Amino acid sequence: MTQLLSERPALFKGRHFNHLLIIQAVRWYVTYKLSYRDVCDLMAERGVTVVHTTVMRWVQSFVPVFEQKWKKYARPVGSSWRVDEIYIKVKGEWRYLYRAVDRQGQTVDFLLSKKRDKTAAARFFKKAIGNNEVPEKITLDGSQASHQAVAELKAEGVLPAQTLVRTNKYLNNMIEQDHRRVKQRYYPMLGFKTFGNAKVTLSGIELANKIKKGQFDAPEITNPGALILQVWEAVLAA
Repeated sequence: MTQLLSERPALFKGRHFNHLLIIQAVRWYVTYKLSYRDVCDLMAERGVTVVHTTVMRWVQSFVPVFEQKWKKYARPVGSSWRVDEIYIKVKGEWRYLYRAVDRQGQTVDFLLSKKRDKTAAARFFKKAIGNNEVPEKITLDGSQASHQAVAELKAEGVLPAQTLVRTNKYLNNMIEQDHRRVKQRYYPMLGFKTFGNAKVTLSGIELANKIKKGQFDAPEITNPGALILQVWEAVLAA
């Protein structure tokens, strides 16, 4: 049977709590419909006393690191992208989460923005292109800002001139369905207090969704039949 590593990964050096408890708490929070206090209750059932502010600090501190660790094992996404935005409330104001999936429903990338305009759309596409191969096809909604951003990126040479851009409600049904994964986890949170916390937490939610979709490949560092916590520990220790 696969054993959990006994040594503490370097990124948890100096932490009072066992690294496995921290991984578990952060993973639970970004994966399931739980509040910080819910996570504390689950920890208490296992004999561990932790306050909700500590769990919050773990999420904000470790999610960016976890994201970078998992990124090393990411599988490439497809070249046909479906792009759309959803509304996210931060400190009582609506913000915009740009998202893209490929034709298989694999998450391409995401970006939280304070505005929904050409500049924000261009920033999202540049981020997505920087993290993936240049797309051959892009399916957009009716937002003129996104269309203008793509045209501008073609003029700059960031996107090839032959990249096909289209608007097709039927094809974009896939990303509309995928938005539900984020919305279902986001709604119980009742909004975010700060833009920075929102960015980190949403990136954790997106990471958890990508893991569920099987978008990572780390067989060389895990044994067949390894449990999810064992896989997480192996990825973070590598």
